[in-house]
Amino acid sequence: MPADAPPLRTADFDFDLPEDLIAQAPTRPRDAARMLVVRQDGIADAGVRDLPGLLRPGDVMVVNDTKVIPARLHARRGAARIEVMLNRAEGGGLWHALIRNARRLRDGDTIVVEGAEDCTARVVGAPEGGAALLDFGPDQALLAAALEKAGEIPLPPYIARPAGPTAEDAADYQPIFAERPGAVAAPTASLHFTEALLDAISARGVARATVTLHVGAGTFLPLRSDDPRAHSLHAEWGEVTEEAAATINAARAAGGRIVAIGTTALRLLESAAGEDGTVRPFRDLTDLFLLPGHRFRTADLLMTNFHLPKSTLFMLVCAFSGTERMKAAYAHAVAQRYRFYSYGDASLLERVA
Repeated sequence: MPADAPPLRTADFDFDLPEDLIAQAPTRPRDAARMLVVRQDGIADAGVRDLPGLLRPGDVMVVNDTKVIPARLHARRGAARIEVMLNRAEGGGLWHALIRNARRLRDGDTIVVEGAEDCTARVVGAPEGGAALLDFGPDQALLAAALEKAGEIPLPPYIARPAGPTAEDAADYQPIFAERPGAVAAPTASLHFTEALLDAISARGVARATVTLHVGAGTFLPLRSDDPRAHSLHAEWGEVTEEAAATINAARAAGGRIVAIGTTALRLLESAAGEDGTVRPFRDLTDLFLLPGHRFRTADLLMTNFHLPKSTLFMLVCAFSGTERMKAAYAHAVAQRYRFYSYGDASLLERVA
């Protein structure tokens, strides 16, 4: 951020949102959702099905192929009930997890998964900040079976499911690109795609590059500081393969635009990019927090959903397209009754010059 940049305040990213605009189910079919197009010269109402016509031959669309796992588990330590949200695989059966009632756990404790009692985990180290490291043992198949049997799709807290996620949610909350299990939240921009839409985009002459960012539970955590720069994101594992990097760089060299489908794809691209914007192969953790003042080096366009007030993701879109422009766009979206959040409508954003 430039030295003369004005200070950032979390309150500056607040806006009023009527509760009835928070989508509780997706539009059906997926590509029938509305889409607000935000350019430097203004905004326009459109639909997701208009996306092919808004792209150009030679552009490359970058998608995230992470797959949401049923990461919420109910467990117990003796008589104590524990809720576990698996957050990030650490290898060898170790998982970083967010724990409700973490104060009940100590280093060395064993917890038992309810509904899959043959699956247990040992607490490694003292829980800290509501998180703990859990050792489920080397048998990954045992944990996978327990997740399928007893795990829940971790829907965001603003989607009201008093009785828990439904069978429809298990399908609705899974993007069409999902291939590699590991996410505990969906890259929600991808929820709008159908095979018919992908065929139309391909026919337009738009290439596709696939990357992986396993979205962690930290995406749901609110900012608790008045200064956004005091907030730290939980690290998430990502990969940009040599093939994906080559496809992206070739498109840019030929004059095409990079179109990030979702904030997760954008954060990974920025994590993998050199100073000149060249995208390099990447396989590591990233905790990159994109705030106004960041100089974007990769994507020219960003397709994303509408985000929460005072959230890290609303700050990201403000960084990408300009804070005042995005505040005006969101005010328009509210006035026109666009549907917000994970199951809501989409926006297509042009990067600020």
